[in-house]
Amino acid sequence: MSHPVTRQSLILFLILALLLPAYALAQEEGAAAPVDHAQLQDTIGTLQSLLQLQAELKRDIQRLNKQLAAAQTEAEKKDIQAQLEKLETDLQATSGNLKGIAAGADISSLRVEEEKKFSLQEELFSLLKPALKEMRDMTSHVRQKSELKDQIADYRDKLPVAELAVDNLTSLLHENEDASLERHLQGMLAEWNKQLTVIKSELQSAELKLEKLESSEASLAEASQSYLKAFFQKRGLYLAQAILAVMGILLLSRLSYKAMVKLLPGYRKEHRSFRTRLLDLMHRVITVILAIMGPMVVFYVAEDWVLFSLGILLLLGIGLTLRHALPRYWQQIQLFLNVGSVREGERIYLNGLPWRVHQINIFSMLENPTAELSQRVRIDELVDMKSHSIRPGDPWFPCKRGDWVLLSDGMRGKVSGISQELVELIERGGARRTYQTADFLALSPHNLSRSFRLKETIGITYNLQQDSVAAIPEILQNHIEHRAAEEGYGDKLHSLRVEFEKANTSSLDLVVIADFDGAVADLYGRLRRALQRWCVEACTEFGWEIPFTQLTLHQAEAAG
Repeated sequence: MSHPVTRQSLILFLILALLLPAYALAQEEGAAAPVDHAQLQDTIGTLQSLLQLQAELKRDIQRLNKQLAAAQTEAEKKDIQAQLEKLETDLQATSGNLKGIAAGADISSLRVEEEKKFSLQEELFSLLKPALKEMRDMTSHVRQKSELKDQIADYRDKLPVAELAVDNLTSLLHENEDASLERHLQGMLAEWNKQLTVIKSELQSAELKLEKLESSEASLAEASQSYLKAFFQKRGLYLAQAILAVMGILLLSRLSYKAMVKLLPGYRKEHRSFRTRLLDLMHRVITVILAIMGPMVVFYVAEDWVLFSLGILLLLGIGLTLRHALPRYWQQIQLFLNVGSVREGERIYLNGLPWRVHQINIFSMLENPTAELSQRVRIDELVDMKSHSIRPGDPWFPCKRGDWVLLSDGMRGKVSGISQELVELIERGGARRTYQTADFLALSPHNLSRSFRLKETIGITYNLQQDSVAAIPEILQNHIEHRAAEEGYGDKLHSLRVEFEKANTSSLDLVVIADFDGAVADLYGRLRRALQRWCVEACTEFGWEIPFTQLTLHQAEAAG
């Protein structure tokens, strides 16, 4: 009985002898924390339990090997083989825990594993391995901690089951009196005791590893700061070189573009030729390709495969993202070359207004010549649109700044401002009114600033019926022309006609049609009143009676 104990003591002595120099070296370098004697004692106790469990497992494996050799039936051999495999798995796990706890570190990374053979798909993405490895190493601490917590939770779930089985078998043995059944119960109890010991040792080992991991871990902010600091200390120079390469490429592109504009004929024209546009497009495409390839070349020459694979991963992500947008980009290229559905010098309808396509580029210029509006739009906004040629007389906007307009709601004013969103009018007297552009257009603006017509009606009595068709209209027209000239409107009165309009219920109606120049559009209301005044003056001067309506006359009689 003393021999195993002596062998275990010798093993523990050797383990401690290996740990003490490492501990002393860590103290000399200042890399380890002060000694925790209680933790060392717990570790030694765990190692002793693991050594004892390891010895028991080896004895059980030897015993089962003998039983396997002596087995007669296939079923018995399979049962013994299954037990052997489980014991060997437990022995391997116990040996690994023993080495890991004794070393105080995760030694799984030191195991030499046979290199796996990559499939064709994995070979295609082999360049991404350095970046994936870097991300895996960056999160290894967190993943290891999560795995240990999962193991602890699993063992804590299994532990009550094993304890319950041991308690039940112990109770059965106390109550049993059958010798043959007792042998089976003793064997089952031994197996469950062994399983319980394995679960406890695994649980204790996982808890000890988690405790050491948590005691050595830094805060998340410190860990992130430390990783970023190490990352940029190691690769900051390469990143700076990559940025300088991109800046140099963009500078050369800008200089070459200026040289093209200066040296190539027709480059500055408002409407450039197809060849000039194609050359401009090729210049932009080459610039983008060089700006992408420049940093990749820097990383390749510097042999920084992590940054190189990160660049490839970024390019793959951009490529997958833009895969579905390729047809739209092709349409944008057609527009850029002025061979698409929208072309320079033609007319389109956008945001409720017509526009002339002044220039197509990455940012295209649109203009409304009448409203004196212009806007810059991205070329992708023109993809789904169609333009058509401009015909003489095509309207662009009902008015321009400074015009007088009359709206269908009765508002009359001078247009003081036009934008894509609002139109502002100034009334006589200085009051201002603002309309949204869409609402302004919906009110059908009547532009008075070019020329406008006034139509005023006046009635005479039926006793003048004989002269109401020819003589009276002529006299009235001459009178109005004379009065307009006297008041200074003669040169602004383009035409004047007085005609018989209709025989009304109580009067013969004459209509005065006067066309004025738009220069007096601000006097629109005054001129309407002047026409009525001149008509009344003529009736008074020539003795033409202006009748009341029958309704008014009856009401007057009833009131009398």
